[in-house]
Amino acid sequence: MGAPTTPATTGTPSRPTRGVPPADRALTRPRRRLLAAAAALVALAAVGAGSLLDLRTPAPKPADAPAGEFSAGRAYEDVQVIAARTHVAGSPANDQVRAHIEQQLRGLGLETEVQDTVAPEAGQLSGAAGGATMARVRNVVARLPGTASTGRIFLVAHYDSVQTGPGGNDDAAGTSAILEVARALTTGPRPRNDIVFVLTDAEEACLCGASAFAASHPLAADGGVVLNLEARGSTGPVIMFETSKNNAKLVDVFGRAAPHPVGTSFAVEIYRALPNDTDFTAFLDQKFVGLNSAYIDGGAIYHTPLDTPAAMDRGSLQQHGDNALGVAREFGAVDLTGLRSGHDATYFPVPGGLVRYPGWLTVPLALLAVAAVVALGWLTRRQGRASTGRLAAGFGLALVPIVAAPVAAQLLWLAITTIRPGYAELLDPYRPVWYRLAVLALAAAILFTWYALTRRRIGPAALAVGGLAWLALLGVLLAVAVPGGAYLTTLPALAGALGGLVALRTRQTGPWPVVAVTAAAAVGVLILLPTVVLLFPALGMGMGGVAALVAVLLGLTALPVVDLLHPQAGGQRGLLALRARRLGVLPAGAAAVAALVLAGVGLAVDRFDAAHPAPTHLMYAMDAGTGQARWLSHESDPQPWTDGYVDGMADVGDDFPGLGDGELRAGPAQTANLPAPKLDVLGDTTAGGERTLRLRLTPQRVARLATLHVDTSTATVLRAEVAGRSVPVEPREGKWGFGLVFHAPPAEGIEVTLTVRPTAAQVALRAMDASDGLEALPGFQARPPAVGVVGSHSSEMLAVARTYPI
Repeated sequence: MGAPTTPATTGTPSRPTRGVPPADRALTRPRRRLLAAAAALVALAAVGAGSLLDLRTPAPKPADAPAGEFSAGRAYEDVQVIAARTHVAGSPANDQVRAHIEQQLRGLGLETEVQDTVAPEAGQLSGAAGGATMARVRNVVARLPGTASTGRIFLVAHYDSVQTGPGGNDDAAGTSAILEVARALTTGPRPRNDIVFVLTDAEEACLCGASAFAASHPLAADGGVVLNLEARGSTGPVIMFETSKNNAKLVDVFGRAAPHPVGTSFAVEIYRALPNDTDFTAFLDQKFVGLNSAYIDGGAIYHTPLDTPAAMDRGSLQQHGDNALGVAREFGAVDLTGLRSGHDATYFPVPGGLVRYPGWLTVPLALLAVAAVVALGWLTRRQGRASTGRLAAGFGLALVPIVAAPVAAQLLWLAITTIRPGYAELLDPYRPVWYRLAVLALAAAILFTWYALTRRRIGPAALAVGGLAWLALLGVLLAVAVPGGAYLTTLPALAGALGGLVALRTRQTGPWPVVAVTAAAAVGVLILLPTVVLLFPALGMGMGGVAALVAVLLGLTALPVVDLLHPQAGGQRGLLALRARRLGVLPAGAAAVAALVLAGVGLAVDRFDAAHPAPTHLMYAMDAGTGQARWLSHESDPQPWTDGYVDGMADVGDDFPGLGDGELRAGPAQTANLPAPKLDVLGDTTAGGERTLRLRLTPQRVARLATLHVDTSTATVLRAEVAGRSVPVEPREGKWGFGLVFHAPPAEGIEVTLTVRPTAAQVALRAMDASDGLEALPGFQARPPAVGVVGSHSSEMLAVARTYPI
């Protein structure tokens, strides 16, 4: 009789039996398991460290850096001037900032002008009052003429700040970077193409400055390439997070010209789906093409009094300027007439550059990944490492950590915010690193626990194939719904399947199977680890579950390497089996303990104090006609300081339509001696059942904005003009059918013409203006040192309203 054959030698299908040790059903079976595990982990750690080091910001260059280079030291001098104090649109402080910008640009010999006009909100989005939003804006525009221009490049940033802070980062960073880029560009040879520097006004109010330039400035008439510079925090890498559509050629320029290119097509897809806007939105509305960049970590100070020059990471400023200068020079040299490629690119950062490939490859790659995983499953079954039933079980069970990890992360954050409710008002904690590590440890604990519980029964090979199958399936779904994000799962799934196929087709006791699965896992680390790191500041801890999900997907790509951490099991009995099970749960237990410890450290370290105050929101609203006043707050769970002003919920939409709809927390307030805005009738005519009112709305104090609303029970607005400009009439439900919000109103007031169909003898109009600062109000008690102001466009607002029957 001959020797018994095995499935591996005959190549015939075989079903594993209960007597086959599960360790023998792994994709790799190294003889020296611990040595192989150590080598694989060191290799993956090195890859991970390289990918994270590539996200570091560059060292800031000093003020005496060569003239042709960007210097954060020189730019920071402008930051200190621009963000010396709060400078909201229309304020004297903003006038001083604008004068400084003009002086700097004219000093470079550039053609410089101020565009002074009235403009609507970008895209005519509904404003706070549910109606038309406008502003008086003064943009600073300078031009560096090209030698043989094929188009124009526009470097854009806004120079105004919110009313709650000086805008040291948002957007003194972008403004100062553009000034320094302009200086560097004027020291060398002139570019081929025109470069236009646009410092916009009223971005924080309504994007109205960018809207005015893009829609009506002569230099914008033919479109061009826009590079918008923003900041939504105080530190971190500068991310190119938004592009115009059909971006392949734009991304190619960015990838080769930016010295520190960080950007992902996934971020572009997500941002396009969000309701967020920057000045870039106004340019896209006018058919420009371009790129939008910002640094976003350190979001706790965003739009708060803490956003000072001292809070800025000058490495982030250096990266902003380096990239802007490099990309501007490249666009300044190329032919700009053919930048619309017809398709979007898929791209993501890797050490040393930006990987990019045509978007039309997304679906074929996703299908190829599915085919590769199917082939891996077939070969796994053929070699007797898993039955069809176990492969199906592995696929079904792999969904457990995919669902459990993000749910657990959200529950963890819910518990933390229950202990520290002030976090609910922040984009991110002041010191979020401990909490981020806690989420990652929790995701690892769930993955390791799941693996330890299922490995012996289902087998390592079936679980590895099941995990890759989910990644491949998600890749197909993303390719259809979010094409720019499909690479996140498609490429790791494809690499994992190919690595598994190589491992199964090589000599199982040699080093090559371990090398193959480690190389495959390295692809997952390169793609998914930076994504996890960037997702935390992008979405904040309130959506930490998304980062936990991506972390679990990373773990699933590395399951064959994870398996090396487990002892060979299967076939042991008694104490040996018990010992194997205990060793198997050690990684899970260690990760769970780490999650609890890290969360506890976060709570201990990130306490509210004078340097990191608890955020609070408070407004004051008074009806000058009735003399009634209220304190108002948006806080969902009021801080103790806010609780001293508000005592219940109230809907203030009927009394103060300029504040928007919805319930707010409210409490009684003392009446202040403040005048309501004045509403003068300049003309009143009736013809054909239509009444035309020409009005002047004039604040009687220094106001940041003014609003006007028409009572639907007295008239229906048919047409409206503001400062000679037609505005859309978009009636809304409720008492006030037409609303107008005007930011930065001039001292002489705003002329408004309304054509209405009256339904009563008198038309009732509600006028309101709003200023900032509560300190002089009766009954106001100053915040203690550890109590701060939440980053909001309505924090510290003081509103006065009155109804005028005409």
